[in-house]
Amino acid sequence: MKPLPRQFAVLAVACLGLLAPAVGVLAQAPPPPAAAPTTPVQAPAVPAAPAAAAAPGLQAAPWTPPPLQPFVATYQALYKGKQAGDARMEVSHGSSDEWRVDLAVQGRSGFASILGLNIEQSTVFRTQDGRYVPQSQSTVKKAMFFGKKVTGVYDWGKGVARWDGDLKKDRQQPIPLQPGDQSALLINLSIMRDAQPGKTMSYRFVDVGRVREHIYHAAEQTETVQVGDISYDALRVSRTNGGKNETILWIANGVPTPVRILQREDGEDRIDLRLTEYQGV
Repeated sequence: MKPLPRQFAVLAVACLGLLAPAVGVLAQAPPPPAAAPTTPVQAPAVPAAPAAAAAPGLQAAPWTPPPLQPFVATYQALYKGKQAGDARMEVSHGSSDEWRVDLAVQGRSGFASILGLNIEQSTVFRTQDGRYVPQSQSTVKKAMFFGKKVTGVYDWGKGVARWDGDLKKDRQQPIPLQPGDQSALLINLSIMRDAQPGKTMSYRFVDVGRVREHIYHAAEQTETVQVGDISYDALRVSRTNGGKNETILWIANGVPTPVRILQREDGEDRIDLRLTEYQGV
């Protein structure tokens, strides 16, 4: 199997780790029925701005976490300041307490565009005592000449999670589950639920045969973040244990998904996802 071109591979890995944390309009799994959306909110794309471009901190506004609800969000994805692709995240509600979150990423420049490279990831989950409990997970990579699929099950009855498909043998071994374990996509939703000014949040990432500890810290104050033509009074949330790889999310009152997600490596911007449109109920 041929490797992904580096530019798209980095974009895909970053997106799947954020939106799983986060970012494909053409390729998405069929969602369960959801309520009709309201009129889209759009923010036209503009050239990427440095991470430090946000305005000085403002007095922390009263923070109200968004309720879990169906929505569709589209992001512009930039790689080192240049357009690299598009990302689409969707949360849909099935029967009873079952939900699903989908992420689709499509490359739109260079080899990624020519080969039709795209990645889809999804997690089916339930809500329990205010927590998001993953039930199953799927990752599909598609291109003109090759493809790859990995599926996983969180078996809470047996207390283990297991993945199979196009995956190394050592990552197909069962992983003992712990209460609160999250898939990559669920971490994004959990941050939206849990973030408060000055708060530190910890999540155990269990996804695609790997286990990692993710620790995030929210800023003491909100700041003004410009995304397209819209200014948001947003709360900055940063991962604090990623080493040289920084992950920063900006979340805003009334918006069900981050308005911007930035990944930096060795102090330089790498992946920059900017919300261009979202629809909710």
